[in-house]
Amino acid sequence: MPVVRSIRKNSNNANAICWINKLKILIGLAVGGLLAALLFVWLGVFNVAATEKHWGITTQILETVRERSIAVRAQSIDVPPLGLPEQVRRGAKNYAAMCAQCHLAPGMEPTELNLGLYPTPPRFFEAEHSPHDPAATFWTIKNGLKLTGMPAWGAFHSDQQIWQLVSFVDKLPALSKQDYLQLVGNGSHTHKGGEQAHEDDPGTHPMKFGNQIQGHEH
Repeated sequence: MPVVRSIRKNSNNANAICWINKLKILIGLAVGGLLAALLFVWLGVFNVAATEKHWGITTQILETVRERSIAVRAQSIDVPPLGLPEQVRRGAKNYAAMCAQCHLAPGMEPTELNLGLYPTPPRFFEAEHSPHDPAATFWTIKNGLKLTGMPAWGAFHSDQQIWQLVSFVDKLPALSKQDYLQLVGNGSHTHKGGEQAHEDDPGTHPMKFGNQIQGHEH
């Protein structure tokens, strides 16, 4: 029996030593990974330039994180009735003033902002642009998106005004250039509280339609 107990004791000691060695390896790998990450950041290996595009797998991961983050936070939002003519008209004016420089509009040529931002802002007026859930669009407009250039418009506009934008964006793919310009009218838009922020001609908001250049020159 003493021999059996000795064998069991030796076996237990061997198992303990094995687990300790594995734990040391895991700790070493964790410390090594942390040091490698710190060096990666400190040495500036990652190029943050907008001209340097992400790897395909990086883009997929970031897009999945973005879509899931928005979906989870938008699921509790109650969507009001959308598509009312006055709602669309008011949304069009705010879109022209706040969004068109990045997301463009029917008949509008690419702007410096649309071409220069990365990720490239989606062009909502294009028919092939996949539609979004209205609640997700509302949440995005209101809260903005980190590291994309998308502002949090909820700081300056009421929920009602943001829903007007959502309503208009939903109609964009079906609009012609003439339809868009007619809805925009003078290009006036409103801020939180309902006060009118601008009432001027479309030239106040630099855009390029066809050969007509509005705004600044190079």
